[in-house]
Amino acid sequence: MKRASGVLLPVSSLPSKYGIGCFSKEAYKWIDQLKEAGQSYWQILPLAPTSYGDSPYQSFSSFAGNPYFIDLEQLIQEGVLTEEECSSADFGDNPSYVEYGKIYENRFSLLRKAYERSNITSVPEYHTFIQENAYWLDDYALFMAVKGRFNGVSWDKWAEDIRKRWGFALDYYREQCYFDIEFYKYLQFTFRKQWDKLKKYANENGIEIIGDIPIYVA
Repeated sequence: MKRASGVLLPVSSLPSKYGIGCFSKEAYKWIDQLKEAGQSYWQILPLAPTSYGDSPYQSFSSFAGNPYFIDLEQLIQEGVLTEEECSSADFGDNPSYVEYGKIYENRFSLLRKAYERSNITSVPEYHTFIQENAYWLDDYALFMAVKGRFNGVSWDKWAEDIRKRWGFALDYYREQCYFDIEFYKYLQFTFRKQWDKLKKYANENGIEIIGDIPIYVA
């Protein structure tokens, strides 16, 4: 029997100057440290978007990725954000504590700017991604967009037409929330692109990533 060891470290606990650990250069450095220490596994917590309470075990989706883990520095390199915009955002002043309230208020506005500047519809890989993941992504993006339209309240407090998924209502909200829906699809594409890159780096360096799933899906 092969014996191996690893370390549990949530992505959110990685060092970051933007309020929460993410798929940044610090994640790659962590993989290098695991390799140097003779470790074989990096155990993580679920990567799904957190909802009320900010627990990785209660999410709006068991398929989607948490936009908080998107590395802003890679978006700066892509030219869709500036360093000044990212450094001026208030993510809290305690490097050992994730202030989820401030991250919620400020990170999404930055990601929205990135989306609006991205010209993402001209990227062939984006269209491939949304086609291959349509079985969950379409409903997820619509749900999140409509939730935003109703100021974040629980779905059972939405208007009756969309709450009961009447056909004309779905078409209506898809049209009214079109750009919000596309924004959430962009977030998932960006998340997956950065995550796949990081995971490939880990595997190429002999580090396997293990974890579990968000079993308390809201």
